[in-house]
Amino acid sequence: MVVKTRKKPDVWTTVSGFFLLFFALFLLYPLFGILKESIINPGGEFTISEFTKFFSQPYYSKTILNSFKVSIAITAATLLIGIPFSYFYTFYRLKGAKTLFVVSILCCMSAPFIGAYSWILLLGRSGVITQFLKNSLGINIGSIYGFGGILLVQALKLFPLVFVYMNGAFKNIDNSLLEASANMGCTGVKRFFRIILGLSMPTILAAALVVFMRAFADFGTPLLIGEGYRTFPVEIYNQYLGEGGGNHNFAAAISVIAIFVTALVFFLQKYATSKFNFSINALHPVEKKEPAGVIGVLMHVYCYLLAAVAFLPQLYIIYLSFRNSNQGVFLEGYSLASYEMAVKKLLGRSVKNTIVMGIGSLAIIIVFAILIAYLVVRRASFVSNTIDTMSMLPYIMPGSVIGIALVIAFGKKPLALTGTMIIMILALVIRRMPYTIRSATATLMQIPMSIEEASISLGASKMKTFSRITVPMMSSGIISGAILSWVSIVTELSSAIILYNNRNITLTMSAYVAISRGNYGLAAAFSAVLTVLTSVSLLIYLAVSKSEDIQL
Repeated sequence: MVVKTRKKPDVWTTVSGFFLLFFALFLLYPLFGILKESIINPGGEFTISEFTKFFSQPYYSKTILNSFKVSIAITAATLLIGIPFSYFYTFYRLKGAKTLFVVSILCCMSAPFIGAYSWILLLGRSGVITQFLKNSLGINIGSIYGFGGILLVQALKLFPLVFVYMNGAFKNIDNSLLEASANMGCTGVKRFFRIILGLSMPTILAAALVVFMRAFADFGTPLLIGEGYRTFPVEIYNQYLGEGGGNHNFAAAISVIAIFVTALVFFLQKYATSKFNFSINALHPVEKKEPAGVIGVLMHVYCYLLAAVAFLPQLYIIYLSFRNSNQGVFLEGYSLASYEMAVKKLLGRSVKNTIVMGIGSLAIIIVFAILIAYLVVRRASFVSNTIDTMSMLPYIMPGSVIGIALVIAFGKKPLALTGTMIIMILALVIRRMPYTIRSATATLMQIPMSIEEASISLGASKMKTFSRITVPMMSSGIISGAILSWVSIVTELSSAIILYNNRNITLTMSAYVAISRGNYGLAAAFSAVLTVLTSVSLLIYLAVSKSEDIQL
């Protein structure tokens, strides 16, 4: 008689089941709630009237066109200024390269609306630069508001993303390919466009997608300086939290449209990337050259001028935080009055909430990212690919959509989480996990399976091998992704503005609330503290990792 023994469930099967349940409950279920609210009216009847309303009235449907126009323009502008910046940085020994790297990264790590707020103070109708040029030189530079202002602010903020992506791609180009092209007469500008950019095309497309998605989903910049130029995320916010009480069904319908639009762009990018499906490996890395003569001077001028202009808003905010102010007007003289007011206006609570929610969210993200990366790379299957796809969905959605989805799903019993810190942490984990997952996955793919097999053959268990061998070897990718997740967590606005309350207010929200109420001195103080926090985070990362790069 043969006794059949039940096979013990594999630990990774349990992990897969957990993630399927997690994403089903905290992502798919909330998104289904949005869909349901968009097609079921308050009387409980099925209707598509909200979608008809959106597409039949140009006042609303034009927001899609506006978002596409400005996002495409921002993407083109960041590629145009970011690729040369990265090329000069990677292929030439620029003086102060470390400073250039840190400053440019800090530009894209600030809260999305701080740059817009600062540029209003610099180039607004009564801005410092605007008034100086008008009164001293008689030059009227026009308005920062509208399409041009959004393009300026976002291009200067997001070009470092292109720089970071392209820096990694350029470093992977084998120098022997460049030497071969030179031997065949392809040099200079011709080689740059035909060889270097050709080999970097997958990365260019990836960088373009990241910039486009960030620009398309941006809420703070168009809200502050868009004025008559209305964009998609702002319209979702206005319909959900409008002054007249909002139209939740209409906001849900717009959110559904946003999901389809961003998903379409994502899959188009994936298709375009598949057309450039090749890999390169720098067996002979490119050797940096000395930038000599006039060309060398122009390289330094271009890089330092671009970094300085992009970093100007952060410096100006810190400067203004020490200026005297009264009722939204900055006065002569300097003091700590704005910081004293900030202390009275929830600075302590804002910093505490930011750090507590940030550390809590990041701890969950790191654990989840390690497990999902291992499932995707070492336990590839339909289930693990499904988990990977679900984890990436929030990456392509506006934060306001995630916020609204969570409010709809968990705004009432049996799982009423709205107004708690838990729902804020959930939103941060769901939205910001893709950064660490992608970085951890890329690192694990480079670790040979033979290392783990050797550990197991020497008597170590699979879990001991995973925890003692695999995870430590993934540390560089984990840390790199974690710093990006951390900074995006502490500067989160678009989902936080839907979910926050006074008990759970963060630094980003405190700064935004102060701006919306016209208290610019207080806003400058909150923004300066936030800028310092993100700067310290980056410097700690660079010190701990002993790296001069952030890998994406």
